[in-house]
Amino acid sequence: MTKEQAKRQAKELVARMTAEEKVSQLLYNSPAIDRLGIPDYNWWNEASHGVARSGMATVFPHAIALAATFDPALLGQIGDAVSTEARAKYNNSILHNDRDIYKGLTYWTPNINIFRDPRWGRGQETFGEDPYLTAAMGMEYIGGLQGDGEFLKSAACSKHYAVHSGPENLRHTFNAEVSEHDLWETYLPAFEWTVKAGVAGVMGAYNRTNGEPCCSHSRLIHEILREQWGFDGYFVSDCGAITDICEYHHYTDTMAEAAALALKGGCNLNCGGAYTHLMEAYEQDLITEEDITIAAEKVFEIRYLLGEFEENRPYADIPFDKLDCAEHRALNLQAAEECMVLLKNDGYLPLDVHTDKKIAVIGHNAMSVVALEGNYNGMASEYITIADGMRRVFTDASVRAAKGSNIWVDNRNDCTGFTNMISEGIAYAQNADITVLCLGLDCHIEGEENGMHNEYFENGDKMQLRLPKTQMDLAEAVCDVCENVIVVVLAGSAVDLGEKLTGHARAIIHGWYPGAVGGLAAARLIGGLYSPSGKLPVTFYRSVEDLPEFTDYSMAGRTYRYFSGEPMYPFGYGLSYTSFRYQDAKILQDTEDVLEISVTVENTGAMDGMEKVQVYGSFTDSRTVTPIRQLCGLQAVKLAAGEKKTVTVEVQKYWLKAVLEDGSRVPADGKVLLTVGGHQPDARSAALCPDNLITVEL
Repeated sequence: MTKEQAKRQAKELVARMTAEEKVSQLLYNSPAIDRLGIPDYNWWNEASHGVARSGMATVFPHAIALAATFDPALLGQIGDAVSTEARAKYNNSILHNDRDIYKGLTYWTPNINIFRDPRWGRGQETFGEDPYLTAAMGMEYIGGLQGDGEFLKSAACSKHYAVHSGPENLRHTFNAEVSEHDLWETYLPAFEWTVKAGVAGVMGAYNRTNGEPCCSHSRLIHEILREQWGFDGYFVSDCGAITDICEYHHYTDTMAEAAALALKGGCNLNCGGAYTHLMEAYEQDLITEEDITIAAEKVFEIRYLLGEFEENRPYADIPFDKLDCAEHRALNLQAAEECMVLLKNDGYLPLDVHTDKKIAVIGHNAMSVVALEGNYNGMASEYITIADGMRRVFTDASVRAAKGSNIWVDNRNDCTGFTNMISEGIAYAQNADITVLCLGLDCHIEGEENGMHNEYFENGDKMQLRLPKTQMDLAEAVCDVCENVIVVVLAGSAVDLGEKLTGHARAIIHGWYPGAVGGLAAARLIGGLYSPSGKLPVTFYRSVEDLPEFTDYSMAGRTYRYFSGEPMYPFGYGLSYTSFRYQDAKILQDTEDVLEISVTVENTGAMDGMEKVQVYGSFTDSRTVTPIRQLCGLQAVKLAAGEKKTVTVEVQKYWLKAVLEDGSRVPADGKVLLTVGGHQPDARSAALCPDNLITVEL
């Protein structure tokens, strides 16, 4: 079905509705209109890293972990797998007339906000701190979700538009103040690219941006999204965000005024209850029936594009047994393996999988399922924790697991037990040859507005980068009794492990929230069954003291693009078990909009591996404010030991232009240098890993 056909059919259907019926269809839980043959439909569904909140599904690594793969093509494959499972579940739900929440085909994903500050709890839902990486990953995932057939396989939604990344505690009242330069250089590009790639929906944010609520923002929605970018999909509010316009932003005096402001501002669909006041607004002449009609037609265009009203429903042949199938499990393991970032290795890894030594797997996340899942997740039929994975991989070893500490609470045992366990954890480590120390966070404390307030966490956000004291006490005590310590961190963001642990550990792996089989991926990495290739999608700072205030949305001093200090671990960094040599970089094609760069990459090590070829643009002699450097190209390449391949990387010149103070994007007035290699061209990366980069001047 073409968009024109969907528009025509939506227009014809809506024309047969009363004003009240049209309004009813602008709520996320749209009721049936029996006389017109319209079934009820619940728009709210989630699929950040697999079909969420509706039973069994493949639980892939969380979005920030997928970003760490630095492999956009992989995101397309995962999106396709997720939409296949989405259709399988939908087909079954319709068969049983189950149209409940989380049973539809409109997925409010991906979250393409910029993870500008490591304190933000929802950063785990994003693709990291870089606008290019976020756009590249988002476009591929959306393409997989929506498919390339006559009908939408499922409908993706880019969120949260725009300039939204914490603090969680203030999100319902906050006004994000941002310059035109930062707006257009950092916060809008991923939305622009995903819109032009055909995303079906865009969700507005809770906050205000430069004074105006995002879900009724005339400039953001009408001028930029619709007129400048040509967005032709539906716009939905975040859940309760229109209520916030009145109740928390105090931007209007009544809910009817808030609903009218959002509708006229271009918000077609309301997640929440604010649009129950639309008839009141209509009767007060705050809106016209034409305003209601425009929104109703837009939402029905999406339902027609999904094939909901077709006699022969599209994708109806996808069987239920595609859920959690062997093919998707294999893809899930691949994703989990590619997301693991090896931060440190003094040569101790990989271990011999046939070792008969005693291995202790200790820490709050050693046997945690929650730390595999992240948030906005489905339910897997099987979870493999780190302790489980170690037992499966090291079958000749004596593998014993213990919790050792809680995630943050540090108190003494009570009648329930399982509180003060550090002495037990130390005993396991003391009696082991090797300790795998499993530290980190989980979505119960790091995440979306969770109501927790203590010295470490504020309503889902972190207050500091250091892990809670109870985990650090365990970790430092383990260092005192065990020489061979391997640290595995499961967390959705950067954490500070402290000097003692960082210095003592033989190896450090950051595994994010790696999905249902993440524990197996971590164990296979430790055992050298594959070479790690994950790269950091965010900068690991040494302390929050290195950063501006959390509420400051200026990019000055933030992310690898504008941070002038020395990070602990840089964006784009990650070690391998093998080594790569880059040669013969050259520009194959140079048009007005696109560059094609070729480079020969050779695996010079003794192990097969995957390299993530990164291209950065660096700006010199520019009279305008430009990033220190900007990622502008990516390509994953698999190479057997000793193998050599020539790789072509496409670079859109959009990412090599300077953004002026008025937000316009123009060719840089200085020189632009392109650097091709396995990491960004900075001193810290060069100190941490082999510095094998090639520079090409434009």
